[in-house]
Amino acid sequence: MSTAYRNRIQEFKVALSEENINLKTLRELCFNGIPFEGGIRALCWKILLNYLPLDQTLWESFLKKQRDVYSQFLKEMIIQPGIAKANLGLSREDVTMEDHPLNPNPDSRWNTYFKDNEILLQIDKDVRRLYPDMAFFQRPTEYPCQLILDPQNDYETLRRRVEQTTLKAQTVNRNRSGVTNVSSPGKALNLYPSNEYEVLPNGSEAHWEVVERILFIYAKLNPGIAYVQGMNEIVGPIYYTFATDPNSQWKEHAEADTFFCFTNLMSENRDNFIKSLDDSQCGITYKMESVYSMLKDKDMELYLKLEEQNIKPQYFTFRWLTLLLSQEFLLPDVIRIWDTLFSDEDRFHFLILVCCAMLVLIRENLLAGDFTVNMRLLQDYPISDVHTILTKAKELQDNS
Repeated sequence: MSTAYRNRIQEFKVALSEENINLKTLRELCFNGIPFEGGIRALCWKILLNYLPLDQTLWESFLKKQRDVYSQFLKEMIIQPGIAKANLGLSREDVTMEDHPLNPNPDSRWNTYFKDNEILLQIDKDVRRLYPDMAFFQRPTEYPCQLILDPQNDYETLRRRVEQTTLKAQTVNRNRSGVTNVSSPGKALNLYPSNEYEVLPNGSEAHWEVVERILFIYAKLNPGIAYVQGMNEIVGPIYYTFATDPNSQWKEHAEADTFFCFTNLMSENRDNFIKSLDDSQCGITYKMESVYSMLKDKDMELYLKLEEQNIKPQYFTFRWLTLLLSQEFLLPDVIRIWDTLFSDEDRFHFLILVCCAMLVLIRENLLAGDFTVNMRLLQDYPISDVHTILTKAKELQDNS
């Protein structure tokens, strides 16, 4: 470790030791990257994502309250439905029409349970393949949710719920565009080959199961948006950062802390996932067009080239913007980009600057390429050095 790096770590420690943290100072430090050592990054993200208050004297009571709230969510949305399902398997004499699985009433508990399963199946499919090039999400967590996994209670975990779910009617997968992929009726689902995923011993759960639970609870609490494909790519890096915190006291509560930080981030980013808002000023269409507007201002020649080839911003910036570049780079590089995004007061404007910088940095390739070559470049971005990209974005910002 170089002297300069040690000094940088010390700067963070000083900033984070203040009883009342100076947010402006912390943002300036974080903008150029946050050290992982000592759990500094995880702590900074919790502050930058407006989770932890700036007054450190409030942390202990605040965290206890938030984690208790999350435990209550688990009880109400995962444990209680599981108990209710078991109780609904009563003898015929004890089952009222209200509790019958064929009851058409949209307010019946069975109807809610089946609707939730549609969302859960999509979440499950997405989280199981989260960062497949890394073993982390398939490994068991050191801190499985004892509230759910206690063998004395035999609660239905989400994993078991998915494995036991076969939809004999229509199976609906929901993506960013709405409802698609309706399967043929009468066909039972074989969701996953038995040898595709490692079977963990009783009382254990993989990290992807924790992410699944976070997303399911978010969907239940936010029915207006529920779950849309891609949210797993946003929660993944946050959970990874918190769950690898070297401080065990923080790591133990990675699930609850991730849930609230993800919820806060989505409160700023959720409009990108709501199709009805696409063409509004807060929607994704406006943001995609903003990338080209900025490019037109910074590099007219390149802008005209892309226009001439009819390469529309939605062909590639949709994924860049909605997923905060999480699909364009390896996870460590995504985390480094997010250090800067989270620390910028106008984080989503800076994301547009980063997207514009990515275009400018490959301008020679784009000017020389035809439509096919350029689309391949933009959908499989060739530069992996995120420091170069962030430096260019800052340069564009300073020259605005």
